[in-house]
Amino acid sequence: MSSKAPARKFGAAAARKEAAASALADGATAPGTDGAPAPREHTVDEIAEKVSAAILEHRLAPGTKLGEDRLATIFATSRAKVREVLARLAHEQIVELIPQRGAFVAKPTIEQAQDVFEARRLIEPGVLRRLIATLNDAKHQRLLSHLGLEADARARDDKRAIVRLSGEFHVLLAELAGNSALARTMRELSALTCLIISLYDAPTATSCRADEHEEIVAAVKRGDAKRAESLMLQHLDHIAQSLKLDSDLEDADLESIFA
Repeated sequence: MSSKAPARKFGAAAARKEAAASALADGATAPGTDGAPAPREHTVDEIAEKVSAAILEHRLAPGTKLGEDRLATIFATSRAKVREVLARLAHEQIVELIPQRGAFVAKPTIEQAQDVFEARRLIEPGVLRRLIATLNDAKHQRLLSHLGLEADARARDDKRAIVRLSGEFHVLLAELAGNSALARTMRELSALTCLIISLYDAPTATSCRADEHEEIVAAVKRGDAKRAESLMLQHLDHIAQSLKLDSDLEDADLESIFA
């Protein structure tokens, strides 16, 4: 009897692992297979990065429930670590924690969306001024390399990469400007903007246009702060104007719709 009991237990474990593997999100790592050493456990930073990337690439839509048990199984980790990840993302405002219901990908309201774009209009011109004042060849090369990644993603029509890289461009500007507080703020605003685009995407909406990024980098390279700031404000306006952020749209005229 002692030789059969372990076999039944072993089979149940294999079934659980197979079920977990089928639920893996893009980029997640499955638990180790039988007879092989288990893979290294993901750190909180790694899990947070994977969940954040899925949100930024619109693989996780606003309002999606992020169950602790499911995430713990997917990443082969503990619920305690998952809770730490969700708390971190909630601090960054891209996850919402609702008492008695759990964690969900955030759904910014129209008012919050308008606040995000107002904040970006105030912050990003200052980011460019600081970047121009500290620009060197290494920083310029990093900007050119990023533009190359954007161009490659567009050539491949990789929509997920286009969305992610478009947001990362603005974060990179802040990081190269050399102010950690600005960089942290831009990471949060960029993530919220991705959620806003996912929620309020009009039929004509687009991600950041590559030519506008290129023009901004060219102005930065020339040291033309006034032109760079003007281009950035126009760029942000183009994004906001392509979205449905008119608060009047929230109250639909049902009588007219169903007449």
